Amino acid sequence: MNRRLLAVPLAVVLLVACSPEQTSTTAEATDYTVRIDVHGWLGYEATAAVMAYLLQHELGYKVVRRPVADEKKSWPGFENGQTDVIVENWGHDDLKKIYIEDKKVALSAGLNGNKGIIGWYVPQWMTEQYPGITDWRNLKKRAALFRTAKSGNFGQLLDGDPSFVTNDKALVTNLGLDFKVVYAGSEDALIKAAQDATKNRTPLLMYFYEPQWLFTKVKLAKVTLPPYAIGCDADAAKVACDYPPYLLDKVVSAKFAREGGRAYELVRNFSWSNDHQNKVASDIVNGGMTADQAAKKWVEENKIVWKDWMPR
Repeated sequence: MNRRLLAVPLAVVLLVACSPEQTSTTAEATDYTVRIDVHGWLGYEATAAVMAYLLQHELGYKVVRRPVADEKKSWPGFENGQTDVIVENWGHDDLKKIYIEDKKVALSAGLNGNKGIIGWYVPQWMTEQYPGITDWRNLKKRAALFRTAKSGNFGQLLDGDPSFVTNDKALVTNLGLDFKVVYAGSEDALIKAAQDATKNRTPLLMYFYEPQWLFTKVKLAKVTLPPYAIGCDADAAKVACDYPPYLLDKVVSAKFAREGGRAYELVRNFSWSNDHQNKVASDIVNGGMTADQAAKKWVEENKIVWKDWMPR
């Protein structure tokens, strides 16, 4: 991102060596260490935790999870050996050209099953009190509703971290909206803003995305922007259309694809749904679990899903 775009604090870098007690009876010990970067949003952390759990406990691999808040900073790791796997990539065609096409130090390992959506959202209650508020053209008339101390005489459009995938500054300018993009700084801050705006019935226009566990707890309505068409976002400075739908993929180092063996096969086969990711993420943030505890719970409850990911 997606962006989304770890807003939720991550654990320190973990180097976990599976002992015989930790691994399943089918695990096969290996000297290869799989290096998974963990980006700045909770859904990504959930995916990385499940992948790491299976690599460790089912296949016997060592796994290092490295927190990298700015997702763009992971890509040089494909070249210098710091990164084997990005588990949830939101587009980044520019980086794919550099590291996959030109330098040939990375490759796509297929879709991860998650369907990404980025857009603008308001609390559901605003659609009842201000009919038509989810039509971007009506935002022009309602900018004063969204003014804050940080936006001054403009309406506030609350974004997450500046490193998240976003066209919002260009959209505000090119659609002629009297809004100012203000960065909350993290996914956590966006979530808290949505919760507070819903609880206190304060106006809020925010950048947000799916998959996201928050949609199971808070009702948000998506703003209709000018429809996306292929190429409408080709020039970042001239974007005046909605975000495209994202079929999120996995990206791996060329070295990992060559030498990762069964670990690479598992990563390549990994594919789950938005609901699966949201369940693990919700267990972390709402169930008081660590990422590893939530991953273990999901793995124990969903063997019918992940058994097809296992190398033959």
